[in-house]
Amino acid sequence: MPNPSQTALLAAAARAAHLEVDHEPHILHDDLAARLLGDRAHELIAYHRAHGDHPILAAARAQTVVRARYAENRVRDLADTEHAGAVQYVILGAGLDTFALRHDDIPVFEVDLPDTQLWKRKAIADAGLESRARFVPMDLTADDLAANLRDAGHDPNLPTVMSWLGVTMYLTRDAVSRTLRRIAALGRVELILDYILPAHLRDAQGEMYARAVAQAAGEQGEPWLSQYTPGELRETLSRHGFADIRDLGLADAAPGYWPRTDSLRPMALLALAHARRPR
Repeated sequence: MPNPSQTALLAAAARAAHLEVDHEPHILHDDLAARLLGDRAHELIAYHRAHGDHPILAAARAQTVVRARYAENRVRDLADTEHAGAVQYVILGAGLDTFALRHDDIPVFEVDLPDTQLWKRKAIADAGLESRARFVPMDLTADDLAANLRDAGHDPNLPTVMSWLGVTMYLTRDAVSRTLRRIAALGRVELILDYILPAHLRDAQGEMYARAVAQAAGEQGEPWLSQYTPGELRETLSRHGFADIRDLGLADAAPGYWPRTDSLRPMALLALAHARRPR
C-alpha cells in the first residue's frame, strides 16, 4: 500500500515532536500524531529530539502547529457559538490530521487522495483508534468537490469551516484557482489556507528555510510551484467571491505565544488567509 506524501509524514512528526521538544505553553496539543506514524514514529521524531533547536526543524514545528492551531480554534469557537453538531469541518488535503480523532462532537469531512486515505485508515486501525470522520477520497484539483461532499453527508445549509493547509505551495496558480472555484460552489463556507510568501517578503530565517526545504521537497517529487504576496492572494480570493479576508503571519495566528523560551520563532515565510464565502 502506498505511503502518504513525505510532507504529510513530516508534518505529523512535527506536531508530535512539539509536545516533546518545545517548552510550555504548547501551541497545539496533538497527542495522537505519533501513534498514526506507527513504525515510522521513532525515526521521524528522532531528528527533532536530537536536533530540536536546529533552525530548519524548529521552523517546521512552528509553522505546522501554528496553522493547525488557528484552524482548530476557529472550528471550536464556531462550535461554541452554534450547536457543536451543527458546525461542519472540512479538511482539504487532510494527510495525517488528527482533529477528528481528538474531537468527536463535530462532523469532520477529510478530503484527500484515495491511496492516502487507505493508508491513513489502516494506520488508525493499527493504532487501536477509531475515527468518526467522513472520508472523501478524490483528486481535489480535478473532481467535483461539492458533489463528493454531498455524497458523504455534508449539509451546505449548515456553517462550514474549511482548512486547506500545507497544499497550495505544491500547486500551480491555475490549480489553486480551479480549487477555489470548486470551494466557492459550496456556498456558505469559511476558508483558512496557508501559502508561501515570495522572496522579497521573507525574513532571513524564512529565506534560509525556503532554500533548504524547497530544494529537498523538489528532490522528493513535491516541488514548490506557487507563491503569493498577501495582495495577490486577496485578489485571487475576491475574484472567486470570498469576502472579509484576513491576512495573518505566524505571530498574528497564534497571539500570546511569542516570545518563547524555546527555539520556535514566527518567521516570515508561511502566511495564512482567512476568508468567508457568503451565501
